[in-house]
Amino acid sequence: MRAVLQRVSRARVVIEGEMVGQIERGLLILLGIDRNDTIEDARWLGEKIAGLRAFNDAEGKMNLDVAEVGGSILVVSQFTLYGDCRKGRRPSFADAAPPETAIPLYEGFIPTETGRFGAMMSVELVNEGPVTLIVESKK
Repeated sequence: MRAVLQRVSRARVVIEGEMVGQIERGLLILLGIDRNDTIEDARWLGEKIAGLRAFNDAEGKMNLDVAEVGGSILVVSQFTLYGDCRKGRRPSFADAAPPETAIPLYEGFIPTETGRFGAMMSVELVNEGPVTLIVESKK
């Protein structure tokens, strides 16, 4: 699994004009699922992200996790994180998990607010910092 985390002061997901998820301060997670990922990957990644010290303490150092700042998490499925652009000009998505594999892992990972798996979404955010991190369950 591959997650791109953005520390945000607010974020929301809109699908066909309907707001389906929103948070104030917290983490926006763009989540990609590999065809070989397992529930263990989802659990490991979820625990890693929950404990990740991505927020500043009183001295300006990144020493606080999302719970310690009273933040929330918004997760958006994004199979394009497994787009391979090394050959040609069209990305290959051969490593991205098919829906029958990805949906249960996505649903098992979800900590709070979400987008909608497989939907065309508009994601709005205000990146705080900016802080953007990448966390992967496999090397």
